[in-house]
Amino acid sequence: MKLSLDLTYHTPADWAHQALESFDDFLQDHADCERKASSMAMSFVAKCPDKVEIIPELIETALEELEHFQMVYQLMEKRGIQLAAQMPKDPYIHELNKLCRSSVDERLLDRMLLASIIECRGAERFRLIAEAAEDPEIKGFYKKLWISEAKHGHIFVKFALNYWPEPEVYERLEKLNTAEGEILETLPWRPALH
Repeated sequence: MKLSLDLTYHTPADWAHQALESFDDFLQDHADCERKASSMAMSFVAKCPDKVEIIPELIETALEELEHFQMVYQLMEKRGIQLAAQMPKDPYIHELNKLCRSSVDERLLDRMLLASIIECRGAERFRLIAEAAEDPEIKGFYKKLWISEAKHGHIFVKFALNYWPEPEVYERLEKLNTAEGEILETLPWRPALH
């Protein structure tokens, strides 16, 4: 069942061609994103020990993201690429975090909904890489990841619906989704997932 919203900004196919031209840099960023995604899922566990309904699926999501990191790292090893010496600040995530409200409950809702949007964006961009890649290994790899990330987009909305009324969840998700599209329209393209 689809719980996430369609993205308001559609990344042009040319973005994928540019990312593939600097694919080593893209892979380093992708590896960083998977590590951060795993940490984010576990941070929800740490901050919400009372939300027992979602903890098992959060742990499963964290493990799946860590498995994705391992898969990206294995691809990097084959290509002789090292992890980046340090994870640079992601301007996309930085701008999204500014959208979070400050009260504990509202911030938690916003973080869950932004996680959904980020996962949907990742799925969209993995699909573009899969479609643009000529190398069959890269094409297959990103097709597999695209399907998984799309699933994660729904999971975080499902988590939110456990604790907030549906109209509130979708009203806020729509606002954040629109704002995310506006942010991406202003950011320059980089050989990075976001």
